[in-house]
Amino acid sequence: MKNFRDLLETDSVYVFDGAIGTRFYDKGIYINQSYDELNLKAPDLVRQVHEEYVNAGADIIETNTFGATRHKLRQHSLENQLREINLQGVLHAKAAAGEKALVAGSVGPLDLRIEPYGPTSLDEAREMFAEQASALAEGGVDLFILETFADLAEIQQAIRGVKEVCDLPIVAQIQIQTDGKTVFGADAETIAKRLDEWGADVIGLNCGVGPTHVLHALEAMRAVTGKKLSAQPNAGLPRDVQGRQFYMCSPEYMSKFAKRFIKAGASFIGGCCGTTPKHIRLIVDSVRAISPRASRVVVKEQTPTKKAIEMAEVKPVAAIDRSKWSRKIALGEFVTSVEVLPPKGVTADKTLESIGILKEAGVDAVNIPDGPRAQTRMSAQATAILVEREVGIEAVLHYCCRDRNLLGMMSDLLGAAALGLHNLLIITGDPPKMGPYPDATAVFDIDSIGLTNMVNKLNHGLDLGNNPIGTPTAFSIGVGVNPGAINLEEEIKRFEWKVEAGAEYAITQPVYDTEQLHEFLDRISHVRIPIVAGIFPLVSYRNAEFMHNEVPGVRVTQEILERMRKASEQSKEHAREEGLAIARESLEEIKDVIQGVQVSAPFGNVRLALKVFDALSDYSSNSEAIANVTKAGTEE
Repeated sequence: MKNFRDLLETDSVYVFDGAIGTRFYDKGIYINQSYDELNLKAPDLVRQVHEEYVNAGADIIETNTFGATRHKLRQHSLENQLREINLQGVLHAKAAAGEKALVAGSVGPLDLRIEPYGPTSLDEAREMFAEQASALAEGGVDLFILETFADLAEIQQAIRGVKEVCDLPIVAQIQIQTDGKTVFGADAETIAKRLDEWGADVIGLNCGVGPTHVLHALEAMRAVTGKKLSAQPNAGLPRDVQGRQFYMCSPEYMSKFAKRFIKAGASFIGGCCGTTPKHIRLIVDSVRAISPRASRVVVKEQTPTKKAIEMAEVKPVAAIDRSKWSRKIALGEFVTSVEVLPPKGVTADKTLESIGILKEAGVDAVNIPDGPRAQTRMSAQATAILVEREVGIEAVLHYCCRDRNLLGMMSDLLGAAALGLHNLLIITGDPPKMGPYPDATAVFDIDSIGLTNMVNKLNHGLDLGNNPIGTPTAFSIGVGVNPGAINLEEEIKRFEWKVEAGAEYAITQPVYDTEQLHEFLDRISHVRIPIVAGIFPLVSYRNAEFMHNEVPGVRVTQEILERMRKASEQSKEHAREEGLAIARESLEEIKDVIQGVQVSAPFGNVRLALKVFDALSDYSSNSEAIANVTKAGTEE
């Protein structure tokens, strides 16, 4: 596992664990005793709770030392065991974390009023925090997390106390109320400015309230600080049920807010009171679906072995020799393709018949999506092999990271190469909850950037660990790109990393806003690779609304929505023709700035997709063949 400062240098999102006290309470440990003392009295139980969160996918777990300051321990006559309690707290967390997670030393407020609100001086407070921090640092924590503070003056002393004994990174989190302010009246902007000024490495909010209030405050904080942000809300506000406290926010609800936290700028997400490993597991799935990465498998350069150095001399297959598709792209020629979904069952006859029409029309390739919208269909790899063998047209295989672990992906790719597949479109994949099987799990060992790096290595005769594989693969490496991403800066950074990892061309999401695409292409001019634009002909107003509202990254302009509404009011035929007209107009407007087009076949209608190519009469040498096929389709 990387150290925490390495994480701060990335733009990925990382997950903290959930509530430790909640888990102790669930296991029958009541709140009338010191939970910190469990580090000494019940070490197996403490490790078990930590392991639950590590197994749920948390990247960072917190020590069971929230109340292990001198004053709080004194309430249980444990002050003389302060050092041992903190040391053991670190020991148990590190044993559970292993190489899978980092360990944060948890420090909570003193449960004292400090000046000017009480008799405890600032210096006394700082000394108590420094005492605990010294023990945690001695134990070997990777970072500190100062959490659930309500008084800014107190957390300032906690920051100073930590800095006095070590230079480890600090996550500083404040507790707010439902009005978005601390009990002392500090609002979100003030919190962010002060914590930034005092040297916290990550600034955030935890406890006190549920995800909605934390989200609103986080949005305000983002506007006034450049520091990384964190969010660890409670699972809602507690309800008393027959003397026990229950938090009512479900894991599914918390996972939805994880996505909203990311959009609001959070880089670290977790849970506080009421959250359990179930909450964290779903938060991890949500985070990796939006900001996937290799948290368990670090994709990085390793020191090559002697054999790897020898294999590094293997000459990769030139792009012009990998496939017809790759050759045209490498030579700067315009490529045409149509996206056709794999069949839903085991019989591919109808799918292959429709793809035969594309070959007859002279289309360069057929794109085969991999589990689109997280639905079950024949594997894209099997479909692509059938297409190339039975029809004789090249396939562009979409390959996603969702369903396979690292070893499975390596095996798939080696098998694909052996079976003659050469054209890839590498994507991260839709999360299972978008499809009809929401209980299916996602893997996401690595994301599309890591997978691009892997395929590039295979093309150089090496696996991800720099071990030789013999004959190098000959894949044409394509990646997805989203000109309409909500966080465009993040999308551009990811695109830069994909190019750096070895991407050779990119296919966009369906384009309806051509001005948006032009602006995006200007933004990526410094890392420009051939761009193939996605075009999806609309067939109805309802279809247009769906694309605009429910397909991530797709923006259908109001003008197009209005055109489709009016056409749909006339008839289905009018709507289909209007959708075709819009698709051709879009392609006409962008064909000078792209190097290819991928047209999706709505509801499997490849003849309808082919009619979009009318806009390419000056670009495609196959325009006459395409026109003949679509004309025949009309006559039928």
